[in-house]
Amino acid sequence: MKIFHLLVILPLMLSGCVSDNSDLRYPYAPISSRMEKRVDGPSEVDKNKPTQVIVLGTGMPFPDAYRAGSSIAVIHKGEAYLFDVGAGAVRRAVEARYKYDIAALYPSQIKAVFITHMHSDHTMDFAELSQTLWWSRRDHLQAYGPVGTQEMVDGMYAMMAPDTRIREGGKAPGGNPTGYQVDVTEIENGKIFDHDGMTVEAFRVPHGKIEPSFGYKIVTDDLTIVISGDTSLSEIVQEKSIGVDILFHEVMSDEGYATLPSFWQDYHGASHTLASQIGKLAAKSRPKKVVLYHGLFFGAREHQVLNEVKQYFGGEVILANDLDLFSPHEKRPFNLTLSE
Repeated sequence: MKIFHLLVILPLMLSGCVSDNSDLRYPYAPISSRMEKRVDGPSEVDKNKPTQVIVLGTGMPFPDAYRAGSSIAVIHKGEAYLFDVGAGAVRRAVEARYKYDIAALYPSQIKAVFITHMHSDHTMDFAELSQTLWWSRRDHLQAYGPVGTQEMVDGMYAMMAPDTRIREGGKAPGGNPTGYQVDVTEIENGKIFDHDGMTVEAFRVPHGKIEPSFGYKIVTDDLTIVISGDTSLSEIVQEKSIGVDILFHEVMSDEGYATLPSFWQDYHGASHTLASQIGKLAAKSRPKKVVLYHGLFFGAREHQVLNEVKQYFGGEVILANDLDLFSPHEKRPFNLTLSE
């Protein structure tokens, strides 16, 4: 009887050790939701931190419980810059904000978004990012992307107009009355951004019939990065990634691709890059690290792509998971989920 009582009481005692608002899946989350503001901008401590890169989303258009839509965040001198913002990327940004104590990743603090192309799996969370707590924004969100970016933003204004009218006419405390607006720059090849020691260069990549589609090269004082975006095998990606610290490249499994009917091989082969092709590209450009994301596996084991790349490239190759972090002082990323 005493053992029975202990088995009943012990779980109740243990449950009292955990806040009712906590979630053991995310032990780094705050006790409850809260609005964050940085009225004076980044702190001096944040400004002096090394560049950090967090892979917010590694998935494809298919719904996935473990992989959000395509998105990579670069944190430089206390500001956050997103490269694509696929479905689930904003939630991942919130997770990363608390997991790594990066205030710049709070959604209403994110400074800019760079879009590779106008496919929905790269833009689905754009409205959520730009409209979340817009009245608390210090500055307008900046958006850089191909032709079509302004059209997308104008459509978002129309979609959110009822909400905007309600909030503008309500009794909520004052804030930024134009915080919902987005400053859009539609881009072409070349340097498109230069701020506080960080530059971003856009370059066109071949992505089937999608025109234009861009990759990006980011250079800071302590890190050089190339993000391929969606692309078939590209000489320009090879050129831009010569000697960089990290090449983030989309990937398609050779093993899975071989099982596809010829129609789908033709379609995907014109739009995406096989793992073996990435290996050959990296063997020529010699980046210090290749990080694979946005993967098409077609039923093959995900980590098989590592072998397919390493067959041709002897350097470090990583298959990214959501919330992996990279910086000049990180030897290996932190993996939140296991993909094997």
